[in-house]
Amino acid sequence: MTPVELSRTVLRAVRRAVDAGELSVPVPERAQVGPPGPGGRGDYATNVALQLARPAGRPPYEVAEILRPHLFDAAGVTRVDITGPGFLNISVSGRSQALVAEILRCGKHGERGEPYGYAARPTGELVQLHHPREVRAAVTGQVLARILRSQGALVRTSCEAEPDPAWAGPLGVTVDAHGSPGSPAPLEINVRPVPAGQDPTPLGRDAARWALLHPAPHDRPRITDEHLVQRESNPLFRVRYAHARARALTRNAADLGFARTSGDADGGGAGAGVGVGDGGVLELEDAGGLVDALDTYPHALAAAARHRGPDRLARHLVLTADALLAFQHTVLPLGGEKPSAAHRARLALAEAAGTVLAGGLTLLGIDAPEHL
Repeated sequence: MTPVELSRTVLRAVRRAVDAGELSVPVPERAQVGPPGPGGRGDYATNVALQLARPAGRPPYEVAEILRPHLFDAAGVTRVDITGPGFLNISVSGRSQALVAEILRCGKHGERGEPYGYAARPTGELVQLHHPREVRAAVTGQVLARILRSQGALVRTSCEAEPDPAWAGPLGVTVDAHGSPGSPAPLEINVRPVPAGQDPTPLGRDAARWALLHPAPHDRPRITDEHLVQRESNPLFRVRYAHARARALTRNAADLGFARTSGDADGGGAGAGVGVGDGGVLELEDAGGLVDALDTYPHALAAAARHRGPDRLARHLVLTADALLAFQHTVLPLGGEKPSAAHRARLALAEAAGTVLAGGLTLLGIDAPEHL
């Protein structure tokens, strides 16, 4: 069960409670579902009980108790707990398989219409991003525009003056217009991160963009050769190396005569084909933090758009890369071991991680190498 499917399940639970006369509230158009917060448990959490408490005229915890049995009866839900003032914490079956299938259906280039983590449709929000003629502001504005567009906004960028070709060309910086912004947009944002203390172009496009984007906007970026070293101490190296490893695993699996499970590309049920073998559906919970990192990627994208911070995306890519590098050793058969359903499912998860890393790096304007 994916977050989108679970959101619909939550709304159906509210509707059943209303139909049964247990709650007297308008059924909301959407229910927010995300990872459990501190003190939470299970796979997902929703604040719908807190959202409905005031119109229902009841305490949030009481609303949660009303909704709990309706949620627990839903297909795919294995456990429902109430934490804090009334958060519903939900455990689901097949979470890993559904997630991998969702990512592989979307693909890096949006085979289903939009890449994984992108908004399903435009929001209609009009945003004007304006920044000074300074390299970090220009790179941040360009990437922030991409992130906002991924979340459905219509974005126009402008610079106070024509960008300096000395850094605009080497770093691939473009703007829609320069000079004063034209007609005012409903939402105008001045992009003014702490400026870079020195010219980043000697680092090359990828390392320079990472050096400018990885720190929070209020922190001064470090323009040093540390971004060029090919070792684990360099976060950019880890992200790009993890992507290259995901691609290498696919090639190595082909050499061994097997491929990932097909996901749900042909329209089967959620998670169809992911980890299915003689023993039935294979859970991927042993992947630990990798499943969580992939599951929360859309939330990281949304947070980067909401807080106007590309650094949030960069940090989430590091988290995903570290989880994949820790998991990669379980993917291929060892010694004389024959490929099994478990290996095919793990390969599907690794490929999904590679897809997410490639998509995130593309938003940052950084190359995602096939070999490294």
